[in-house]
Amino acid sequence: MTVADFLDWPGDGTGRNFQLVDGEVRAMSPGSTTHGRIQARLARLIGNSLAARASPCDITTEPAVATRVRASINVRVPDLGVTCTPDAAGQHLLPDPVLLIEILSPGNPNDTWDNVWSYCTIPSAREIAVVHSTRILIELLRRGLDGHWPKQPEQIGAGGILSFESIGFSCPLSEVYARTHLGGGDAS
Repeated sequence: MTVADFLDWPGDGTGRNFQLVDGEVRAMSPGSTTHGRIQARLARLIGNSLAARASPCDITTEPAVATRVRASINVRVPDLGVTCTPDAAGQHLLPDPVLLIEILSPGNPNDTWDNVWSYCTIPSAREIAVVHSTRILIELLRRGLDGHWPKQPEQIGAGGILSFESIGFSCPLSEVYARTHLGGGDAS
């Protein structure tokens, strides 16, 4: 299937979400409650920060993104994406994503990391985060000034500060995991 075919495809009628991986339609498993809470929390934290600073950037949940390599047969769907390109009518793909965030579930780590390596081919991408949902840990890839990606992701664990330089955002990692069983479940 091509990207054009995929974007025109009405789905299989089950209501499941899909992405296009090397021309093959791949169903996306629903996340756990913890996954959903982390995703919603990050969307709020980042969105509120961008709005407070009147940033031209905005965050989108589950955006479709086009990879640079094999672009005609790949549409990947991260959990969150940030672009600084204004919204336009008829857009199906998130234009010029600068930050992409995947929330890692225990059942699909290979699919998640396959997506991450594909995101590295997107010229506008500056940072890619993999947020764990079974422990307090974020693995962050940040493109260097020379345009290259690091060999290993930076690991941010409990007590650390999450910082996305591409959008001028930072917060204690405890805020990302607040209201989950990992963060003690209490409000912050």
